[in-house]
Amino acid sequence: MERFEAVACREGRNRQALVDGLHLAAVTGLRREDLITLTWSQVGEFAIVKKALKVSRRKRRRVVIPHTPPLEEVLTRLRTRPRVEGVDTVLVTNHGKPWTVNGFGVSFSAIKKEAGIMHVDEDGRETPKHLHDVRGTFCTMLLTEWDLTDDEAAEIMGWSPTRVARIRRVYVDHLRVVVALGERIAAKHFAKQQAKSEA
Repeated sequence: MERFEAVACREGRNRQALVDGLHLAAVTGLRREDLITLTWSQVGEFAIVKKALKVSRRKRRRVVIPHTPPLEEVLTRLRTRPRVEGVDTVLVTNHGKPWTVNGFGVSFSAIKKEAGIMHVDEDGRETPKHLHDVRGTFCTMLLTEWDLTDDEAAEIMGWSPTRVARIRRVYVDHLRVVVALGERIAAKHFAKQQAKSEA
């Protein structure tokens, strides 16, 4: 993300609107079409509630994303972006207009390619990363930062618990999980000690 931002905002170039899209994707896990069509009226006090544009099994599912501190930070920044009168989309271009799916996708891909953002597997093979890979980043955050279960994360992501379990195995660093568990245990221990000293 830092490399993408550095290339997007290089001297003489202002592609902050693309960086905004990357940051919003990372804290919502929304697909590209849902990301650029998200409106302020769909941002509630406690959650984002949006009807997904993608049809799955002949249904459009409802996306419900709980507010988290990182999401609040991104939304606070996005509220300050200049926008053309009457534009209600959360993401806007540098000219304050709504993005088109193709416009955002092509512009995003160009910056990503220039930044050389690739996934390198254990065998050293490189494969390009895409905006939809950021959904995995969001899922990883749900599992590590917010300690959600596979079922809870699956509900938010609109995925099966099996798929989330695979994300957990593949992308969540084992050490990070152990550290997070240690922090939770320490916090519970501290709370018990505090309760004993107050009693």
